[in-house]
Amino acid sequence: MDGTAGIVLENTDILADVCGANDYNLRVMERLLGCRVYSRGNELFLESEDEAARALFRALLDRLVESMAEGIPPSPELIIAIHASLTPEGSCTAWRDEPGFLETCIQIPGGLGKVYPRSRSQALYLRGLATHDLTFAVGPAGTGKTYLAVAWALRELLARQKRKLILTRPVVEAGESLGFLPGDLVQKISPYLRPLYDAMEALVPYEAIRRLEESRAIEIAPLAYMRGRSLANCVVILDEAQNTTKEQMKMFLTRLGENSRAVVTGDVTQIDLPRKSDSGLTHALGLLSSVDEIFVCRLDARDVVRSGLVRRIIEAYESE
Repeated sequence: MDGTAGIVLENTDILADVCGANDYNLRVMERLLGCRVYSRGNELFLESEDEAARALFRALLDRLVESMAEGIPPSPELIIAIHASLTPEGSCTAWRDEPGFLETCIQIPGGLGKVYPRSRSQALYLRGLATHDLTFAVGPAGTGKTYLAVAWALRELLARQKRKLILTRPVVEAGESLGFLPGDLVQKISPYLRPLYDAMEALVPYEAIRRLEESRAIEIAPLAYMRGRSLANCVVILDEAQNTTKEQMKMFLTRLGENSRAVVTGDVTQIDLPRKSDSGLTHALGLLSSVDEIFVCRLDARDVVRSGLVRRIIEAYESE
């Protein structure tokens, strides 16, 4: 048919997954490609006279089917990420073809599936985690900076490369007073660390997390309680680091002991301190970015995988 690119998918189960519930994934492709996308029988079609759009459609579906074969469900977020990787305005054209891409994929022992980077910056982030003692990941919400850090840390812990995973963050309320929180120390700090637990529960069975907590292989600690400690053979994740003070950041970074790795994540556009200039994250980035043993990964709206809406919200705020 003139002006139409058709692709045959032999497996009808794959076709149904690609289309998504009520063909929602096809509507996502239409928005990305600017052309009508529809299914007929066991084929998918793109209505376009533009050969470049037709080639992009074929490449997008090829990558999507490859990802499905690797155990990654064909979500709208994945489609958006693959499209970004194939277009010049994305993080990098065809970044998944770069040498060493597969080495950045994370297989957690006993986990719920492999974790793959969805942009070139995310792939570089995972390489930095593997090769540097200290990694800073800075970027807006939805770019995977916390999720990938937790995935990598769980792999290290469950593969017995590290003896403990320590999760910490500054206890700073985001513009509202939460008042007195009842319970012991763990119960008080747990609500602040909920994003880290959400990531862990998406990666490994809940029972595995509970066992690791009971054996103290996973420890949660308020940042203020890190003073005086020396952390050896650990992975330490400092989340929401934009809300640390300069003194807190220095204290945290000097806790690292032998065979330990630290990951510092934060979003410098969401500082909840009284003065943004007081942020220990922004200060450390300016002071330490030239140190060879430190890797700094800067993520942006192109790396957002949470949803297309989140990406557009971030872009709108950045252009304000």
